[in-house]
Amino acid sequence: MSLVKLTIKGISYSQTQNGAYALILNEVDGERKLPIVIGAFEAQSIAIALEKEIRPPRPLTHDLFKNFADRFDIVVKQVIIHKLVDGVFFSSIICERDRIEEIIDARTSDAIALALRFNAPIFTYKNILDKAGIYLKINPTEEGKHPEEGDDPLTSPETFGLVGEEKVTGETYTHYSLAELYELLESAVQNEDYEKAAKIRDEVSKRES
Repeated sequence: MSLVKLTIKGISYSQTQNGAYALILNEVDGERKLPIVIGAFEAQSIAIALEKEIRPPRPLTHDLFKNFADRFDIVVKQVIIHKLVDGVFFSSIICERDRIEEIIDARTSDAIALALRFNAPIFTYKNILDKAGIYLKINPTEEGKHPEEGDDPLTSPETFGLVGEEKVTGETYTHYSLAELYELLESAVQNEDYEKAAKIRDEVSKRES
């Protein structure tokens, strides 16, 4: 079976499961998307790995695993989403130490969070993408307007933390100066309030773009 390389397209709040998120993977040489429902903690961990400018003051669980692996010269070579059963994706982490390769079973969300930290590629099999891959039509909205519900199922990694609320893209912080936003960002990171930090970072990025 042939492997298909995937990249992370974004994370959005799941419309079908309360308290869950949808991680959207995109095939590199195509337009199909592979949505995978993940938990809030894993969504946070993935979003932090994607957002390079947000560094937690203490290591998260996946950061701890990365530090542990580095200490013992274990390298994650790749992640493969190898099975889909009753809507549940199964993944394997391909590791290497002293030129000996090991395959470790893992939840897909954990495997992807680790792949990001090791800069390891993510793959799935073509038959899984044929079965579960979908096309998502994204309709960009006019600047300054909120997307209507259902128009844009993807959010950027910076806005993943909005649970059960209307999507917000930083407007709640528009009255702050850039200097004040940087102070708020630093405070949010120190307090490990990554959802707030992500929204502030989104407002900063808008102004600096």
